[in-house]
Amino acid sequence: MCRVVDLQQAVLAKNDACAHTLREDLAARGTALVNLLSSPGSGKTALLEGELTLARDRGIPVAALTADLATENDAVRLARSGVPVKQVLTDGLCHLEAEMLGGHLHGWLPADTRLLFIENVGNLVCPASYDLGETLRVVLASVTEGEDKPLKYPTAFGLAHLVVVTKTDIAEAVSFDEKEFRANVEQINPGVEVVLTSARGGEGDGLLLDRALAARDGTPVHIPVMTRKSHHVHDAEDGQPCDEGHTHTAAPSHGEHSHAGEHTHPHRAPGGPAHTADPDTVASSRS
Repeated sequence: MCRVVDLQQAVLAKNDACAHTLREDLAARGTALVNLLSSPGSGKTALLEGELTLARDRGIPVAALTADLATENDAVRLARSGVPVKQVLTDGLCHLEAEMLGGHLHGWLPADTRLLFIENVGNLVCPASYDLGETLRVVLASVTEGEDKPLKYPTAFGLAHLVVVTKTDIAEAVSFDEKEFRANVEQINPGVEVVLTSARGGEGDGLLLDRALAARDGTPVHIPVMTRKSHHVHDAEDGQPCDEGHTHTAAPSHGEHSHAGEHTHPHRAPGGPAHTADPDTVASSRS
């Protein structure tokens, strides 16, 4: 017999506690975190580079942290904006977690930062379940990904505060049906705003920056109907503080890179919870 243990619930509870702490710490210093989620190749790096450049030109203190499994390519591109940028390499981990993020921000994030943009790992599955302490969660989808993207990834789109459509300059070429896409988003996340952008064509320039600044300054964000099961912050890991159980590598700014380090991440098996063997049962089977 095996004792069934929902390890994922414990991991999410610990993450929620860390996200709560990070959100409070950032708010105390006047910084709003913007969490960007999308599939690989959606165009979020190109869009973000433009928004960072615009923020620099407006004199708005912003910074960006970009996460990938490998390469510093995105950090190189974002650094062209002239704002502080950091690359985090996750060494195969498919998402960022709040505790990991907090460790990488410590000692790096400039004190006057008003907006911190997080370019999460390109993935619409794992990152959707992890709160990073964000003020604004943005999900992006390009016109090339199909109008049914929100239906295929309901958790990601269902928890978004804002949905951004990218690459609209080629919408006609790929026969993108904006009306159908909006209807599918509305089905998953009623009332969420959908904005159209094109990094090449210029459509929607500054929209992401403006929405992020508004959220930072107290404008209420959209409240999704779909909400992840909440965990009380004191339930996390039997009350262990967020910095226990993880070793953070000091993460340098662009020009170098940092690794997430060793990380044990229990994944729920398809159709059921994770399992761990009951020590008593194992002992008796050996006798």
